[in-house]
Amino acid sequence: MKISTRSILIVLTVIASLVLAACGSAASSAPTEAPVAQAPAATEAPAATVAPTEKPLSGTISVSGAFALYPMMTVWADEFTKLHPEVQFDVQGGGAGKGMTDTIAGAVDIGMISRSIKPEEEAQDVFWVSVTKDAVFPVLSDKNPVAAEILAKGISQESFNKIFITGEIKTWGEVVGKPEITDEIHVYSRSDACGAGEMWAKFSGGKVQDDINGIGVNGEPALVDTVLKDPLGIGYSNLNSVFDLTNGNPIPGALVAPVDVNKNGLADADEIFKTTDEAVSAVAAGKYPSPPARFENLATKGKPNGLTRTFIEWILTDGQQFLSQAGYVPLTPEKQAESLAKLK
Repeated sequence: MKISTRSILIVLTVIASLVLAACGSAASSAPTEAPVAQAPAATEAPAATVAPTEKPLSGTISVSGAFALYPMMTVWADEFTKLHPEVQFDVQGGGAGKGMTDTIAGAVDIGMISRSIKPEEEAQDVFWVSVTKDAVFPVLSDKNPVAAEILAKGISQESFNKIFITGEIKTWGEVVGKPEITDEIHVYSRSDACGAGEMWAKFSGGKVQDDINGIGVNGEPALVDTVLKDPLGIGYSNLNSVFDLTNGNPIPGALVAPVDVNKNGLADADEIFKTTDEAVSAVAAGKYPSPPARFENLATKGKPNGLTRTFIEWILTDGQQFLSQAGYVPLTPEKQAESLAKLK
């Protein structure tokens, strides 16, 4: 078969078109721009580490000892528990003697001691710090037959010596210089070992509590109650037992005998205490003799640590603010620093 030249040209043209189309398709499939490198996916920053909160204080603190510190310790325990609800307290009175015995035996965490700590007690690993100051006061019944004369004249330290220690003064008439009054003096003292007894004995010219001659009564509340019920009685008591903290006055039936400090035979205005504030101010200013004014101490078996130490440090810092309203004298800044330094 004969193929014309025109046919051949047509076939070549078609073939060429097909080749060009194929090349164009391949070219169009190639990227016109270099591909943009994709950044690796960002790794999420780790969540911020939250510092663990301080573990709440918890546990039980057992305390026993001086009736003088008992009211204040209950206030401190209550206020500390408000700050640290998981801390519990077991607070008991019983006198400074019990507090020291329990401390030495390790039966309590803290002993309340209303007197100075003795060398033989320190030798048994007793550690102590002062936390406040108060005083012991002579107390009578306001039904005493010479109450008016006592409020006018006061009672001298020499007379207290002859009433409590030597027993030379036996009648109330002798106390106020009226020999015609022959009512017998009934002396009462604590039968349990206590700081108040030791302080009053030292003020009255003795050395230890046992130097006081009198009818023994166990515990401060019972001693005060006994004196108030006996118009011829005389005893001694801590400030917080003879003044009513709710109104600041002496408790009903009590007469706080003025101490004739300057020995002028008169009860001067600054020697008569009609309210808690007047008594506390006299102790704080050093106008009331020491003894029977004294520091109140907390004792532990060895230097405290942990929860017990934290509590005592709080007493010596924030806890001082509650003393005045409870009838106690706060430590001076110097004494406060001294006690805190002992704990370090």
